[in-house]
Amino acid sequence: MPGVKAKYSFPPIVTADAHLLILGTLPGEESLRLQQYYGHPRNHFWPLIAAIFGEAVPSDYSARIALLKRHGCALWDVLESAERIGSSDAAIRNETVNPFAAFLADYPNIRTIAFNGQKARDLFRRHVVKPGHVPEQACTMIDLPSSSPLYTKSLEEKLGVWRAKLAGSLAAQKRRAK
Repeated sequence: MPGVKAKYSFPPIVTADAHLLILGTLPGEESLRLQQYYGHPRNHFWPLIAAIFGEAVPSDYSARIALLKRHGCALWDVLESAERIGSSDAAIRNETVNPFAAFLADYPNIRTIAFNGQKARDLFRRHVVKPGHVPEQACTMIDLPSSSPLYTKSLEEKLGVWRAKLAGSLAAQKRRAK
Protein backbone atom coordinates (compact mmCIF):
# COMPACT_ATOMS: atom_id res chain seq x y z
CA MET A 1 0.00 0.00 0.00
CA PRO A 2 1.85 3.09 -1.17
CA GLY A 3 2.33 5.73 1.52
CA VAL A 4 1.22 3.48 4.38
CA LYS A 5 3.71 3.34 7.24
CA ALA A 6 4.42 0.18 9.17
CA LYS A 7 2.87 -0.15 12.62
CA TYR A 8 4.66 -2.00 15.38
CA SER A 9 3.56 -4.16 18.29
CA PHE A 10 4.53 -3.58 21.90
CA PRO A 11 7.02 -5.68 23.87
CA PRO A 12 5.47 -8.72 25.52
CA ILE A 13 4.06 -8.53 29.01
CA VAL A 14 5.42 -11.65 30.66
CA THR A 15 6.93 -13.03 33.86
CA ALA A 16 9.07 -16.11 34.37
CA ASP A 17 6.12 -18.01 35.87
CA ALA A 18 3.62 -17.15 33.11
CA HIS A 19 1.70 -20.22 31.95
CA LEU A 20 -0.84 -18.68 29.58
CA LEU A 21 0.03 -16.49 26.60
CA ILE A 22 -2.81 -14.44 25.12
CA LEU A 23 -2.11 -13.28 21.58
CA GLY A 24 -3.74 -10.53 19.60
CA THR A 25 -2.78 -9.48 16.09
CA LEU A 26 -1.39 -5.93 16.21
CA PRO A 27 -2.37 -2.90 18.32
CA GLY A 28 -5.15 -0.72 16.94
CA GLU A 29 -4.92 3.03 16.44
CA GLU A 30 -6.10 4.00 19.94
CA SER A 31 -3.80 1.45 21.58
CA LEU A 32 -0.87 2.78 19.58
CA ARG A 33 -1.75 6.36 20.51
CA LEU A 34 -1.94 5.44 24.22
CA GLN A 35 0.94 2.93 24.05
CA GLN A 36 -1.26 0.39 25.87
CA TYR A 37 -2.48 -3.06 24.98
CA TYR A 38 -6.23 -2.94 24.35
CA GLY A 39 -6.39 0.81 24.93
CA HIS A 40 -9.67 1.43 23.11
CA PRO A 41 -12.31 2.03 25.80
CA ARG A 42 -14.89 -0.13 23.99
CA ASN A 43 -12.58 -3.13 23.67
CA HIS A 44 -13.76 -5.92 25.97
CA PHE A 45 -10.31 -7.34 26.77
CA TRP A 46 -9.78 -5.81 30.23
CA PRO A 47 -13.38 -6.41 31.40
CA LEU A 48 -13.05 -10.05 30.24
CA ILE A 49 -9.76 -10.58 32.08
CA ALA A 50 -11.01 -8.92 35.27
CA ALA A 51 -14.25 -10.95 35.25
CA ILE A 52 -12.43 -14.24 34.67
CA PHE A 53 -10.33 -13.62 37.77
CA GLY A 54 -13.21 -12.20 39.83
CA GLU A 55 -11.74 -8.73 40.12
CA ALA A 56 -12.88 -5.22 39.23
CA VAL A 57 -11.43 -3.72 36.06
CA PRO A 58 -8.49 -1.59 37.16
CA SER A 59 -8.69 1.93 35.79
CA ASP A 60 -4.91 2.36 35.79
CA TYR A 61 -2.94 0.62 33.03
CA SER A 62 -0.12 -0.46 35.36
CA ALA A 63 -2.72 -2.13 37.62
CA ARG A 64 -4.15 -3.93 34.59
CA ILE A 65 -0.69 -5.28 33.78
CA ALA A 66 -0.24 -6.33 37.42
CA LEU A 67 -3.56 -8.22 37.23
CA LEU A 68 -2.29 -10.26 34.29
CA LYS A 69 1.04 -10.99 35.93
CA ARG A 70 -0.55 -11.95 39.25
CA HIS A 71 -2.52 -14.65 37.47
CA GLY A 72 0.33 -16.04 35.35
CA CYS A 73 -0.84 -14.52 32.07
CA ALA A 74 1.45 -13.18 29.38
CA LEU A 75 0.26 -10.85 26.63
CA TRP A 76 1.68 -10.17 23.19
CA ASP A 77 0.77 -9.89 19.53
CA VAL A 78 1.41 -12.35 16.73
CA LEU A 79 2.78 -9.59 14.53
CA GLU A 80 5.87 -7.56 15.22
CA SER A 81 4.89 -5.13 12.46
CA ALA A 82 2.57 -4.69 9.50
CA GLU A 83 1.13 -2.09 7.20
CA ARG A 84 -2.46 -1.24 7.99
CA ILE A 85 -4.81 1.67 7.45
CA GLY A 86 -7.02 2.01 10.53
CA SER A 87 -7.47 -0.71 13.12
CA SER A 88 -9.18 -3.51 11.21
CA ASP A 89 -7.35 -6.83 11.12
CA ALA A 90 -8.70 -7.33 7.61
CA ALA A 91 -6.54 -4.40 6.45
CA ILE A 92 -3.22 -5.97 7.59
CA ARG A 93 -0.61 -6.26 4.83
CA ASN A 94 3.13 -7.03 4.61
CA GLU A 95 3.28 -8.51 8.09
CA THR A 96 6.35 -9.59 10.04
CA VAL A 97 5.81 -12.09 12.85
CA ASN A 98 7.27 -11.86 16.35
CA PRO A 99 10.09 -14.33 17.26
CA PHE A 100 8.04 -17.04 18.99
CA ALA A 101 10.57 -19.88 19.00
CA ALA A 102 13.01 -17.79 21.05
CA PHE A 103 10.24 -16.36 23.22
CA LEU A 104 8.80 -19.75 24.14
CA ALA A 105 12.31 -21.09 24.79
CA ASP A 106 12.85 -18.19 27.22
CA TYR A 107 9.49 -18.83 28.95
CA PRO A 108 9.12 -22.62 29.14
CA ASN A 109 6.26 -22.46 31.67
CA ILE A 110 3.94 -21.20 28.94
CA ARG A 111 1.89 -24.24 28.06
CA THR A 112 -1.23 -22.60 26.65
CA ILE A 113 -1.59 -20.06 23.86
CA ALA A 114 -4.97 -18.36 23.58
CA PHE A 115 -5.82 -16.41 20.45
CA ASN A 116 -7.85 -13.25 20.88
CA GLY A 117 -9.75 -13.61 17.63
CA GLN A 118 -9.60 -15.66 14.47
CA LYS A 119 -7.10 -13.42 12.66
CA ALA A 120 -4.52 -13.87 15.45
CA ARG A 121 -4.96 -17.65 15.22
CA ASP A 122 -4.76 -17.66 11.42
CA LEU A 123 -1.62 -15.51 11.35
CA PHE A 124 0.07 -17.63 14.02
CA ARG A 125 -0.70 -20.87 12.23
CA ARG A 126 0.38 -19.47 8.87
CA HIS A 127 3.66 -17.92 10.02
CA VAL A 128 4.71 -19.72 13.21
CA VAL A 129 3.37 -23.28 13.23
CA LYS A 130 5.49 -24.64 10.40
CA PRO A 131 8.68 -26.66 10.02
CA GLY A 132 11.62 -25.06 11.80
CA HIS A 133 9.40 -22.92 14.02
CA VAL A 134 7.14 -23.65 16.98
CA PRO A 135 5.61 -27.14 16.76
CA GLU A 136 1.86 -27.02 17.28
CA GLN A 137 1.95 -29.80 19.88
CA ALA A 138 4.34 -27.83 22.15
CA CYS A 139 1.41 -25.85 23.60
CA THR A 140 -2.31 -26.20 23.91
CA MET A 141 -3.91 -23.69 21.57
CA ILE A 142 -7.26 -22.10 22.35
CA ASP A 143 -9.38 -20.01 20.00
CA LEU A 144 -11.29 -17.20 21.72
CA PRO A 145 -13.81 -14.78 20.25
CA SER A 146 -12.24 -11.40 19.60
CA SER A 147 -12.48 -8.82 22.36
CA SER A 148 -12.72 -6.12 19.68
CA PRO A 149 -15.78 -3.87 19.69
CA LEU A 150 -16.06 -4.70 15.96
CA TYR A 151 -16.87 -8.31 16.85
CA THR A 152 -20.61 -8.31 17.36
CA LYS A 153 -21.03 -10.63 20.34
CA SER A 154 -21.91 -8.97 23.65
CA LEU A 155 -19.48 -8.84 26.54
CA GLU A 156 -21.58 -11.48 28.36
CA GLU A 157 -21.50 -13.84 25.36
CA LYS A 158 -17.74 -13.42 25.00
CA LEU A 159 -17.21 -13.91 28.73
CA GLY A 160 -19.07 -17.22 28.69
CA VAL A 161 -16.83 -18.54 25.92
CA TRP A 162 -13.60 -17.13 27.39
CA ARG A 163 -14.38 -18.64 30.81
CA ALA A 164 -15.27 -22.03 29.40
CA LYS A 165 -12.27 -22.26 27.08
CA LEU A 166 -9.71 -20.96 29.59
CA ALA A 167 -11.04 -22.96 32.56
CA GLY A 168 -8.79 -25.97 31.98
CA SER A 169 -5.62 -23.91 31.62
CA LEU A 170 -6.37 -21.83 34.69
CA ALA A 171 -7.26 -24.89 36.79
CA ALA A 172 -4.03 -26.62 35.74
CA GLN A 173 -2.05 -23.55 36.78
CA LYS A 174 -3.71 -23.53 40.21
CA ARG A 175 -2.79 -27.21 40.67
CA ARG A 176 0.84 -26.53 39.70
CA ALA A 177 1.01 -23.57 42.08
CA LYS A 178 0.07 -25.71 45.11
